[in-house]
Amino acid sequence: MNTTRRGLLFVLSSPSGAGKTTITRRLLADDPSLSMSVSVTTRPPRDGEVDGRDYHFIDKRAFDDLIATHALLEYAQVFEHWYGTPLAPVEQALEDGRDMVFDIDWQGAKQVRGRLPNHIVSVFILPPSMTELHDRLRRRAKDSEKVVITRMAKAVDEVSHYDEYDYVLVNNDLEQALVEVKSILSAERLKRTRQLWLVSFVAKLLGPN
Repeated sequence: MNTTRRGLLFVLSSPSGAGKTTITRRLLADDPSLSMSVSVTTRPPRDGEVDGRDYHFIDKRAFDDLIATHALLEYAQVFEHWYGTPLAPVEQALEDGRDMVFDIDWQGAKQVRGRLPNHIVSVFILPPSMTELHDRLRRRAKDSEKVVITRMAKAVDEVSHYDEYDYVLVNNDLEQALVEVKSILSAERLKRTRQLWLVSFVAKLLGPN
């Protein structure tokens, strides 16, 4: 039986430190059928990041060329750097019926929804409290206190966009949040509108035996 399914774009967003990157990595590790949308960015790599795996690291001129040639599905400036999603791999994944996961902010999610509204499923991840978010950012020890303060200020704006998402969950516990994200993905994969094989299958069921 042919069970061809329409691919989906699974978008995860959250303020920095609320858990979207960790959840995304766990999701990818546990589900080999998912592929990651690797963004391009003008920021330099952080310790441990690998070009082509975590991001495609490019300069601003190359980024501007991608914008000019309409090669990005979405893009935005975050702090002093630019981030964007290459369009070609996304179009190929949808054509092949594969699912992609996106670790992007609310600006990117809004652009993806505007261009591909029938394919996107969006999830916003909230921290249990702003105090806990601040503590998580400090515990990461990746940024100076000045950067942490800047990220906290931006978090207030990001959280205000929670109601633009299909699903919202609170990351009180990482394992529970991961279970909830997986449940959302499973349910969305089973939606009738994504099951391209159903029309012909039901026609056969109802046809002459």
